[in-house]
Amino acid sequence: MNLTKTPATVVTGFLGSGKTTLLSNIIKQAGNKRIAVIVNEFGETDIDSDLLRSCAIEGCEDNEVTLLEDGIYELANGCICCTVEEEFLPVMKKLVERRDEIDHVLIETSGLALPKPLVQAFNWPEVQNHFTVDAVITVVDGPALAEGRFAHSHAQLESQRQADDSLDHDPSIQELYEDQLGAADLVIISKTDLISTEQLTSIEGDINAQTDDSVKVISIKKGKINPEVILGLEAASENHIEALHSHHDHHHDHGKHHHHAHDDFDSVVVSMGIVDSDKLLQQLADVIEAQNIYRAKGFVALAHKPMRQVVQAVGSRIDHYFDRPWRADETPRTEIVIIGKQLDTEQIKMALKSAEV
Repeated sequence: MNLTKTPATVVTGFLGSGKTTLLSNIIKQAGNKRIAVIVNEFGETDIDSDLLRSCAIEGCEDNEVTLLEDGIYELANGCICCTVEEEFLPVMKKLVERRDEIDHVLIETSGLALPKPLVQAFNWPEVQNHFTVDAVITVVDGPALAEGRFAHSHAQLESQRQADDSLDHDPSIQELYEDQLGAADLVIISKTDLISTEQLTSIEGDINAQTDDSVKVISIKKGKINPEVILGLEAASENHIEALHSHHDHHHDHGKHHHHAHDDFDSVVVSMGIVDSDKLLQQLADVIEAQNIYRAKGFVALAHKPMRQVVQAVGSRIDHYFDRPWRADETPRTEIVIIGKQLDTEQIKMALKSAEV
């Protein structure tokens, strides 16, 4: 029987910062450690959870995936994957029932999540007696910060916020960034292979100036890091989270009308069958240029290809790769999630569906 609290690591950061890549690399190097993964991705379709329980985790191609109950999947290597949208407590209760089988919990927040409320939830009696926050890790996008932005996908949003008086009391992207840094026990600068040494030094200086002296800053390339560096920090973040006064708290304290960042973003899911990859990528690039799109991600089914293709776009950058074969019990399909602001959903659907074979 497990008589100690099970540690949970909360990974936060903006869309496209590299959270999923980091988690995938941690899981790949987990060895015999039994890890539960909770994914809270903004969007109608949980693309990230599918990636995490599939071959985005390199080496799990041949693993069996068993659906245990709604929203909980188990891989043959012992990993458990959960999906949660505003249902954190029910999921944690399920993990409490299985905590004898779990060594560590990894929680990937959505790209615009405020970490403080999530950490506060670990003080709920149902959770507090069984789990502790090992650390809050904030992942920041190195190349974006080097260009003077907080994320590749948010430059247009920031300019719209500044120009629109009606958004005065809505947390700005800078405020969200500062709140994510403020809650961090560890900050990871991602994609540092894409920036210079001088740029990295400048970013580290800016982060150190905005965080407590106890907060370490680590730089990584391609999401690769030794799990021992970031797991087992024993920060017990839930014990001091109330002392953190965030921008979000400030808006509440002053009685200002505001809403959470999720409310400001639109999402559309485009579902199709077999598509022409080149045409789809071109159409995706066109709609990203024409509309206020911050992120796109999904799976693509191609004619005469037994492999599933993954497509991910952050800003104008579009990546695509094959992650695993379609399983025998799957019908190959294409499903793309688009996240942005004031989207013309019909135009997006019409454009992408023109690539359908």
